[in-house]
Amino acid sequence: MKGEDIFERYSRQIFIEEIGLEGQRKIMESKVLVIGAGGLGSPVIQYLAAAGTGTLGVADFDEVELHNLNRQVIYNENSVGTSKVKSAEGFVKDLNHQINFIGIKQKITAENAEEILSRFDIIVDGSDNFSTRYLVNDTCVKLGKPLVYGSILGFSGQVAVFNCNGSKNLRDIFPEPPFEENLPDCDRLGVLGTLPGIAGSMMAGLALKIMTDLPLPLNQMTLMDTLEWRFQTVEF
Repeated sequence: MKGEDIFERYSRQIFIEEIGLEGQRKIMESKVLVIGAGGLGSPVIQYLAAAGTGTLGVADFDEVELHNLNRQVIYNENSVGTSKVKSAEGFVKDLNHQINFIGIKQKITAENAEEILSRFDIIVDGSDNFSTRYLVNDTCVKLGKPLVYGSILGFSGQVAVFNCNGSKNLRDIFPEPPFEENLPDCDRLGVLGTLPGIAGSMMAGLALKIMTDLPLPLNQMTLMDTLEWRFQTVEF
């Protein structure tokens, strides 16, 4: 794509004084890994691809199911039964063919986490279980990678940036993961379809702020209650 076409495509970002041409270059040179291509991962993938993120990795081992479609907006009815990574790749290529898409159809495990995460500058965790969240957090700490974190359930969500510019990480808030069997989850209690769109858009925004060196809400977590429509930030 010619330089003038790139400018036209991203002009509304470039016109923002705090981003400009230099910020757009940083976005286009960044390598971001999105872990989980589900409710949170879908809007993250969508907006990071639209923004021109240079290399976009997506790690997910699952397939698209019909019940995903109320909130996982990068898929459609024709995607049901197909690999989420493969479907996500098709979505990204249709939206922005410039993106270097890296599909990782694997579960993040203790055996492969370090090798996979080390290839990227920023990690965005949209996983749906605590074992993966803590593994990703600990690997980011070990590798010195900034981590954008999010979780959702029902009408409620949480978003934070961990391990960035010396900031705290997940274990500084909750030193040990809770027992999974005692926890509520979306499979049993559900999630309003718009909630991951709100939280995932916020996560994508935080990732873009990291890429462009904009101010970040470090050592803070944003809590959202979309039933009562209350948003608050707590420090840790």
